[in-house]
Amino acid sequence: MKKTPFNELHKALGGKMIEFCGWEMPVEYAGIIPEHMAVRTQAGLFDVSHMGEVLVTGKDALAFVQWLTPNDASKLVPGQVQYTALMTPESTFVDDILVYCMGPEEYFLVVNAANDDKDFAWIAGHARGFDVEVEHQSDAYSQLALQGPLAETVLQPLADIDLAALKTFNWARGRVLGKEALVSRTGYTGEDGFEIYTRDPDPGGIWKALIETGKPLGLQPIGLGARDTLRLEAKLMLYGNDISDKTTVLEADLKWIVKLQKGDFLGKPAIEKQLAEGLTRKLVGFEMAGPGIARPHYPVFVGGERFGEVASGTFSPLLKRAIGLVYLPIEATTAGAEFEIEIRGKRAAARVVPTPFYKRAKR
Repeated sequence: MKKTPFNELHKALGGKMIEFCGWEMPVEYAGIIPEHMAVRTQAGLFDVSHMGEVLVTGKDALAFVQWLTPNDASKLVPGQVQYTALMTPESTFVDDILVYCMGPEEYFLVVNAANDDKDFAWIAGHARGFDVEVEHQSDAYSQLALQGPLAETVLQPLADIDLAALKTFNWARGRVLGKEALVSRTGYTGEDGFEIYTRDPDPGGIWKALIETGKPLGLQPIGLGARDTLRLEAKLMLYGNDISDKTTVLEADLKWIVKLQKGDFLGKPAIEKQLAEGLTRKLVGFEMAGPGIARPHYPVFVGGERFGEVASGTFSPLLKRAIGLVYLPIEATTAGAEFEIEIRGKRAAARVVPTPFYKRAKR
């Protein structure tokens, strides 16, 4: 298994280590619920160095990113970040990604760990005809995510960047603990927070300093378990569960990242066709109507007939109820619509509810 530069630090803090996408990663430290609540109420620190990074440079960098993704990267100026996707010609997902505009001819793409090599091959494989260079830089970067309402308070004493001036989905270069870093106001939890990228060969000091600075404020190290419950409450997609090469961008309720007016892009004809014909299914949020927790892949029944399976499901530590995401027939996707989920051989009632399940107050 691959190991991040913070591996021994996780073990020293009592992290329970598991295999995740070929990496040895902490799934929890103190427990999923206390870690989850620390992020919602104070702050949490995540090692996300397993994520992948791809740099696109050259005269046609913008045109290439525009062709690859459905969102409109021309709206970005240096210092801004955009959520978007890599799509197949059928408008299904290769991955969901972040695009960082570094300059007029330079874009930094952040991809999911499970798809790192696949995404790079996809991106590089579509570069023919564009005056660009595509570099796989995943091995060069370490990445930490500091999330929660106290994230700015924890990070500011260690950074020479004015964090209060850094808006959501914006980034800045500077130093953290004297080490060169790129800091963005982004995250995967639904909370305010930052993601810290560094190429420094010894980034462990940043982790230790954040833990030490944040401990009096209630900061905790956070594992993959709480990362999943946090992102689900905020209805943030997980590739392989909620989105895949079998689900389209429109079916995933991500029409807002599709900008048809920008010109041609990979998958656009399929999106236009689906818009004209109408959706037959869509991803929605649900809650259990009674006892029971629906887990991923549990069978789903609509009108007594089997219709797929649960995409994501858990017990929400904040909301104190069982929630999840599921693809349902379009006629069964209105709020309040009921269906059933098979839990340990018995069918249990569930109902469609609005999403996100949790949304923080704006700063």
